[in-house]
Amino acid sequence: MSLKSVNDILDVLKQQAKWQQHPFQRLLELWPDIVGTVAAKHTRPLSIQRDVLQVATSSAAWAQNMTFGRTTLLLKLNQKLSAPLVDIRFSTKDWQPRPDYLQPQTVIPQEHPSYLGNINPSQSQVKPTIQSANTAFEIWAKKMQARSQGLPLCPQCQAPTPPGELQRWQVCCVCANKQF
Repeated sequence: MSLKSVNDILDVLKQQAKWQQHPFQRLLELWPDIVGTVAAKHTRPLSIQRDVLQVATSSAAWAQNMTFGRTTLLLKLNQKLSAPLVDIRFSTKDWQPRPDYLQPQTVIPQEHPSYLGNINPSQSQVKPTIQSANTAFEIWAKKMQARSQGLPLCPQCQAPTPPGELQRWQVCCVCANKQF
């Protein structure tokens, strides 16, 4: 009786058909290299049915663009895959954004030109009970006056403006928007 090592047994199992990588798995790994990183973000292989690759695209324009280059893609894919493909079909039908596109972009408040920082850190953050709209407006107006003291004025409208806005646009954001 001869004993074989675990590595020898695993090598034999990997060579058997059921342990080999499925062609679609291989295609998913190759896809960004074959089509390019930009196209890979707007396309997603869905399945292989009867030797035809079904690919979802983010827009009709991407579907049309990819369809024009499908013969080149077929040649590249068939060189790398064990089972050759007959055709590729592009459609927007089953497109769903990837979860990584749905991740909110982190915006650091301190980097925004309108950021003023913590104006009055000594004031408590307790919200007063508001009896009427006039009272609410008076409270808001007092906060805005306190916040705007010491701020430079916009050269066009003379409104108190955060220094970051003046540095970026030379005017306040309202006047900058009017220019566009």
